[in-house]
Amino acid sequence: MSDPVLHSTAPATGGRDSAHCTAPAAPRSLNAAPPPLTWDVFCHVIDNWGDVGVCWRLCQQLATAGQRVRLWIDDAAALDWMAPGARAGHVPGVQIHPWPRGRADCPPPSLPPADVLVEAFGCHVPDAWVAALLPPVGRDGRPTVWLNLEYLSAEPWVARSHGLPSPVLSGPLAGRTKWFFFPGFTPDTGGLLREADLAQRQARFDAQAWRAASGPHDGPWVSLFCYEPGALPRLVVQPALATAQWLVAAGRSAAAWAALAPPLPIGAAARVLENVPQPGFDERLWACDLNLVRGEDSLVRALWAGRAFLWQLYPQDDGAHHDKLEAFLAWLDAPADWQAWLRAWNGVPGVDPPALTTERLARWQAAARAARDRLWTQDDLLTRLLAFVYGRRGTM
Repeated sequence: MSDPVLHSTAPATGGRDSAHCTAPAAPRSLNAAPPPLTWDVFCHVIDNWGDVGVCWRLCQQLATAGQRVRLWIDDAAALDWMAPGARAGHVPGVQIHPWPRGRADCPPPSLPPADVLVEAFGCHVPDAWVAALLPPVGRDGRPTVWLNLEYLSAEPWVARSHGLPSPVLSGPLAGRTKWFFFPGFTPDTGGLLREADLAQRQARFDAQAWRAASGPHDGPWVSLFCYEPGALPRLVVQPALATAQWLVAAGRSAAAWAALAPPLPIGAAARVLENVPQPGFDERLWACDLNLVRGEDSLVRALWAGRAFLWQLYPQDDGAHHDKLEAFLAWLDAPADWQAWLRAWNGVPGVDPPALTTERLARWQAAARAARDRLWTQDDLLTRLLAFVYGRRGTM
């Protein structure tokens, strides 16, 4: 559930217009699986939910794939409900370490060096830490890999920048190279995070039983995870949602809901829910007819849910989020009325979306499933990331 500012740091060399440097492809056959690597993933928390959410999903998927993972984080409080037991060391393959951001002193000397260091969302790891944790050559004699895992965007320059090197030209790390890895919606990017068992989990999920256990309600179900969208009062009174059961996330979403001026239509109901672990949040999206999501991680989860959704990007003062929205709409290939509501949900000036009817909501869901089907045909982010890293080390 991400909501950091969506921006990207341009590679130091090559620029956004340089020729695309593709990630090395996975081999057709191997005599044996590549050996597991030690990964250091660094997370600077901006909002407590988005950064931690993406980083934890990545770390958990790496560990499930047999990798050894250390998550360095400057505020791990959200993991207490997002991933219960993680801070106590109950998740095999993942160690959590405090990252005293702002201090340049080195990490504990007893830790063995890593093979891969990941700066999530462009967080800056001090030179002394990189030098201590990531020597140029690993214990196996192969080169180590230093990555900047960037924010998610559908803008065209993402594909051109994915996989480009950013050499360090001065300072104590001069001569080292950091590589840009961009998540994305197309095969020429880094892909999207997707658990290996996601399809099986969804096939086993019983939405009707989930709703019955959550409190029976005959109308449509809506999940609300947002910032403070100006269009929320207008959405609440739409015909398709006149008898909706609203499930409101805690925090800023609950505050936005509490500030609603119009009362709910007769027949509608609302509940503010406590924060839940990531699998529970996924199930909430699978159970609802309309998912209102924000930032990065919850958008990806809404796409995998295959349900109608409205995505609210993190608002930026210069309006850059509107350009990012247009790029996403170009990829999504959504009906015109859905596009109008997505623009209104993100505060695009001069947009007057049509009434949201039950028929329109059904068309949104069909388009959402078509988008999910396109994504299912692509490799997920972990598959592409492992291929990139092992390729850079010369073990594929």
